Parts: sequence; structure tokens; C-alpha cells
Amino acid sequence: MLSLIAAGPAGRQALNRLDRAVSGRIGLDQGKLLAPIPRPRKNVFCVGWNYLEHFEEGERIRASGQPLPERPVFFSKAVTAVIGPYDPIPYDPNVTTMLDWEAELAVVIGKAGKNIPEEHAMAHVFGYTVINDVSARDLQRAHGGQWHKGKSLDGTCPMGPAIVTADALDPNGLRVVTRVNGVIKQDSNTRHLYFKIPRLIAELSWGMTLEPGDVISTGTPAGVGFARTPPQFLQPGDLLETEIEGIGVLRNRVVA
Repeated sequence: MLSLIAAGPAGRQALNRLDRAVSGRIGLDQGKLLAPIPRPRKNVFCVGWNYLEHFEEGERIRASGQPLPERPVFFSKAVTAVIGPYDPIPYDPNVTTMLDWEAELAVVIGKAGKNIPEEHAMAHVFGYTVINDVSARDLQRAHGGQWHKGKSLDGTCPMGPAIVTADALDPNGLRVVTRVNGVIKQDSNTRHLYFKIPRLIAELSWGMTLEPGDVISTGTPAGVGFARTPPQFLQPGDLLETEIEGIGVLRNRVVA
């Protein structure tokens, strides 16, 4: 996928020609579907507090009186966190006992750019995929409130099941759902993004080059486990399903 994305329109045209020439097909059930980008060239870029209701549910827990951010809050997940759409999420109680769910729409960059104007940002998008930003809440707190360590454990970035290209999907108004063992935990819509995709691309690219294949996870809506009463966290055996309308569903079992 990285080489295809980097090839731009010429790569897409070659793929279309190949598609027309193929006489046989292989069913998805005849192989293992990996993450669309199994190992990104860089960390996965992430956005915090990008749904108003999620900020507010966290604020009830923080009780810090922190104002809404005036600019996007960025952090990242290590590339070794990425797993496929149906791969197991590892659970090691010696590392964390507070694995939480965060369904997110992810944007895949298609054209390199730096200091990208907001009005031109969407021309740099290759497509969209689904990510769950699985988070170790106890590690977030243990490391001074910074997010990178608690977000970067191995196997905590399920991605997929495909990349839907930008010409085939409008990212505005997509339903975003998380289910744990069939029970809905998050149910929102990308129309409620606080900072929209063009703003995220413009801000992230300011002074920093974005390259083909870079992944930006745009933030999660309300309904995360740590903000519930009482708090809820993933346990071994749980089935975490992450669904975004028009893209597909991730199904990841938590495995000790």
C-alpha cells in the first residue's frame, strides 16, 4: 500500500488496468487480512479531545477546569502498536489492567506537503480507514499524564479492514460505533468532530512534512470506559468491535 499510495494517480491507473485483466478472484476468507498499512513509516499521528462530548466526559473525571483547546492536541502511537482488523489485542496484567477503547476515523495522506493551507488540505488525502486507539489508562497516569507510553503498547492499534479512497467516501457524517461483547459503548458521528479534517492536516503540516502513507487518527467520541460510572475496562475474552459507516468493522478479541 505504501508504494501504491506514493505512486499517485499513475499507480491507481496501473491497479485499475490490472483489475480489469484478472480472470480469477480469491475470497477474503481464503487468506489473512492484515492492517492496510501493517508498519507505517512513522508513528500514527493522533488527535486528543476532538469530540466535544468526549472532552466533557473526561473533564468530569479530571475536575481540573481545563478549557477547550484552541488548537488540535496531537500525540502519536508507535508503529509497533499496529495490528490487523481481526488480530488479538494482547492483555498482560503485569503491564496494564486498564485497557480502554477509542473508535476513530483515520485519514491516510496521499500527497506530500508542508505548510498545507486548510483550503487545499483535502487534495492531500488518499483515503480513510478505521482505527481503535486502545489506551492503557493506568500508564497514562503513571507517566505524568503524557499520552505516548499509554497509547503505544504492542497490539493497541487495530487498523482496517481496508482503506476506502477519498473519491469513494465523504468523511463527513459517518456513524462511529464501538461494541464490547455486542454491547454498544460509543455511538456518534464524524459530523461532530471539533476540529475538522482540513484543519487537522493544516495544523499538523505546519513546519512538518506529511508524506504519502502517513496516518492521522482524528479522535474519539464520548463513551470511553474510564469515564463511565463505575469505570469499565477490557478484559481477557472480550470482543472489541469498531465500526465506521462506509469503511467496515474491526473485530479484535482481547487475549491474555
